[in-house]
Amino acid sequence: PEAFAKAFPGFFTLYQKDDKVWIEIKPEQLDKPFFYQINSTQGIGEGFLYPNWMLRGHMVEFKRRNNNVQLIAKNERYKANAGTPIAHAVKASFTESILGSATVASLPHPERKSFLIEANGIFLTDLPGTSTTLEAVFRMPYALDARNTGFVSVRSTDDMTAFNVSTHFAVPKISPPPLTPSPVPTPPPPSTLPDNRSMVLGYYYTLSKLPEKPMPIRYADSRVGHFVTQHWDFAEDISSFPRKYVVNRWRLEKKDPSAAMSEPVKPITYWLGKEVPTQYRKALAEGVTMWNLAFEKIGFKNAVVVKQMGEDDGFDPNDTLHASVRWYTDTSDGALAIGPSRIDPRSGEILDADISFSDGWARLTRRRAAEQLTSVAQGNHHEAQKDYLSQLKTRMIEASLAKGELPGLCEHESHAMEEATFTLDLLAARGDIEPNSPEAEKIVLDTLRDVAAHEVGHTLGLTHNFRASTIYTLEQLEDSNFTAKNGLAGSVMEYNANNISPEGRKQGEYVQSTLGPYDYWAIEYAYKPIDAAKEKEELLKIASRSKEPLLAFANDLDAGLGNVEGMDPQVTRRDLGSDPLAFAERRMLLSRELIDRLQERTLKPGEQFDNLRRNFISANAQIALATTVATKYVGGVVHYRDHADSGRAALNPVPATTQRKALKLVTDGLFRAESFKLKPEFVARLVPDQFDRWFSNSPNLAAIVNPDASISGAVLALQRGALDHLMSDAVAARVLDAPSK
Repeated sequence: PEAFAKAFPGFFTLYQKDDKVWIEIKPEQLDKPFFYQINSTQGIGEGFLYPNWMLRGHMVEFKRRNNNVQLIAKNERYKANAGTPIAHAVKASFTESILGSATVASLPHPERKSFLIEANGIFLTDLPGTSTTLEAVFRMPYALDARNTGFVSVRSTDDMTAFNVSTHFAVPKISPPPLTPSPVPTPPPPSTLPDNRSMVLGYYYTLSKLPEKPMPIRYADSRVGHFVTQHWDFAEDISSFPRKYVVNRWRLEKKDPSAAMSEPVKPITYWLGKEVPTQYRKALAEGVTMWNLAFEKIGFKNAVVVKQMGEDDGFDPNDTLHASVRWYTDTSDGALAIGPSRIDPRSGEILDADISFSDGWARLTRRRAAEQLTSVAQGNHHEAQKDYLSQLKTRMIEASLAKGELPGLCEHESHAMEEATFTLDLLAARGDIEPNSPEAEKIVLDTLRDVAAHEVGHTLGLTHNFRASTIYTLEQLEDSNFTAKNGLAGSVMEYNANNISPEGRKQGEYVQSTLGPYDYWAIEYAYKPIDAAKEKEELLKIASRSKEPLLAFANDLDAGLGNVEGMDPQVTRRDLGSDPLAFAERRMLLSRELIDRLQERTLKPGEQFDNLRRNFISANAQIALATTVATKYVGGVVHYRDHADSGRAALNPVPATTQRKALKLVTDGLFRAESFKLKPEFVARLVPDQFDRWFSNSPNLAAIVNPDASISGAVLALQRGALDHLMSDAVAARVLDAPSK
């Protein structure tokens, strides 16, 4: 092929001529595992279809069947010692998957004995399963259009081979809406496309070498929060269960193992993408390198490194071998961030991580909360699509649990956005800051740094910790010197509420600015160099510290998944302080303060009324948050992940007096006649931006024509949410069962 096609020598040598690409496979590359990964490069700005997102990853191999070569995804979860009788049973019990296949396209090379396959048949297909995602989100049967799908570029190095693909998805026609409205509304079509029948999406496929020698396994402990790889080891028939849980972590080894402090052989390096706005690079870099504080405690210097990608760098950040921090744009009113990673399933070694931020952060000080206040009769014109997205999230959670994985969905960025929005709204209403001032921008940058640290924590292998917010009192958090040293909470892996003091009290730091004590502990468990002979004993010793108050831990399973709320009032997303009920009371007070100030606010000449509406939505959201925190006390059960040596019971019902106090807070806040007293002249000004109405992409004409904000509808939504929880079967059961504990 060298005679007629351009060659790309490397891990797999490629040849390209016009729209055809061939892969050269050597005999020794058959039946040998390597890593396969998909990243997105082109999205549509909505519906989980964004650029720079890390998608699927598998341990794969090429297998030849006569004149056909298959790309096989290996099933590494189920193990047995090779050559043993049980190994035959394991192989027969758990099958592999064929991701794609291609016909052998050449005779063997006379010297190398290698042969060619056509890459088009494997990579110019719907490998990511995009058509399923599109149908789930938009309820439209988009399908791959092979004729308009092709390679943008290909490249190969000694360690990896990559294919950059432009993929066209199309639907023959847009189905007209039914003449009779359906009781279940259908989601609107995509809103960002010039023609909704066609979209061009980009994918980046990487084939890369796996470590020749798998990293030593480190087994997880349920008292510390790490993402894990589940192994079913059928060789150990003396154990009660074949399930084993392996910590996901980077390979980190000291250059000088004998030194108390040493640089690593290979640091964990994150590349900032070229598209990251200059003004936000410093905050992102600080969030990444914040983790060096924890690695220094266990003897690593400069374990985490940030580098800025330049225009002339000869790699793509979508490569498996380059962890990255990226930036993209979308049309949502929120701010998104995501921090996934991919692992070697043999050992739990993290091979790659790509963190993405949306540019909603850049507009935070100039744009308030998303529109949520609508008439109950009109409904929200995006509600159908939101419902499908919610269902898609639920299916993702269920799929993760079915595979023995802790769900990797993270919504810290949206919670942090709401917290920053409320903080800026309230401070501006008080007259403490101007919305576009350097002080306001600092809150945005501090929030961005905190979210970066949170997402990097995920890519280091740490799960959420939703009990970490309870280790300090609200009084301690009023001391900026204290929080600068210790943080607002035990971990940056929390969804911490912003630390806002009522008027007349000291004001501490608004946002978590450093690692908490839990973060040091979790990094120690995963990364501390330990002699193999003593590892089991040493890890038990580290994990047994779990009962220390500053190391409080609980993750997504305890806080709740999907639409199921957790039972533990100490484990709630977005609270703060050792007494969550006191936090709820304070947030209710702050929300009322903002609403009262809004009713007295005089708008500047030319200022639009939608600012009042957005601020009111922001306050309303905080009342909902306070209500969520308080209602969890009714029928609440505090659940500790202790083992038998802690001296504490695992299940501890909330005292009845505390439950009644929480119920009174909800009653006073939501169900009294004076709970929502608003001035008529204020309510009469709660209208949306007129261009937002015009470009709303809404199938609901009533929602466009009538911009009337239904205060009764907003109140009813808050009340219904509280009653749905308080009157649920699960709460009733826990109230009845409490005496038995």
